[in-house]
Amino acid sequence: MDDRTTSHHRVLAQREADGWMFLIEAARDLRTTGAIAPSGEALSRALTEPVRAQASRPLAVLEAGAGTGPVTRALIPRLSRGSRLDIVEANPRFAARLRHLAATHPDLVHAPGRVNVHETLVERLDTGRRYDVIVSGLPLTNFAPAQVERIMARFMDLLHPGGTLTYFAYVGTRRARALTASRAEARRHAAVDEVMAAYQRAYATGRWTVWANLPPAHVWHLRRPVASAEPAGQPLAGARR
Repeated sequence: MDDRTTSHHRVLAQREADGWMFLIEAARDLRTTGAIAPSGEALSRALTEPVRAQASRPLAVLEAGAGTGPVTRALIPRLSRGSRLDIVEANPRFAARLRHLAATHPDLVHAPGRVNVHETLVERLDTGRRYDVIVSGLPLTNFAPAQVERIMARFMDLLHPGGTLTYFAYVGTRRARALTASRAEARRHAAVDEVMAAYQRAYATGRWTVWANLPPAHVWHLRRPVASAEPAGQPLAGARR
């Protein structure tokens, strides 16, 4: 068996292990896990596009809600010399998995300290730095509207002016919840949609649909303005989508 075949088998085994771990955590708490499968390759590529587009310079990158690390694995090879990746993950079992990934990834063998895992909520994260790119895998549609507002405000505060936030939302969740959810749950979901729509109107630079994911997902890119009289965590009235 040649090295390429061995590497391919290792990747397949890793994906299978990640999938089983994700299912176990979803069974424990689907609300905070947010899905029943890790992000696929196509979704990971779309989420990490702003890092790839700026590969010519050192970047400060934050990944929030990394789970078992499929997006982390897409991010690490794209980190240019001098770049740094902070990962915030509140689930202790996922955080342990991510620390192991950071300690054993071949691209990090000669770059200790480039990737750091913080086991906390993103609202409580305090690394003392701002970021050029934030990649979010948090299941925002599962949270209370007030928490979503706090998270989004914190994301915008953590970005450098001109920095980009990328996140995704599964396609069709609004219709599915309208058919199956209780009235109170439907109201909560609608209120979260309103919070996100305000940020999209204010800051969005693009939206893409990734059909090659389970389930399909919309990927949003939001950019913090370079200069503004408004506080960073407040949507800008009348901004263009």
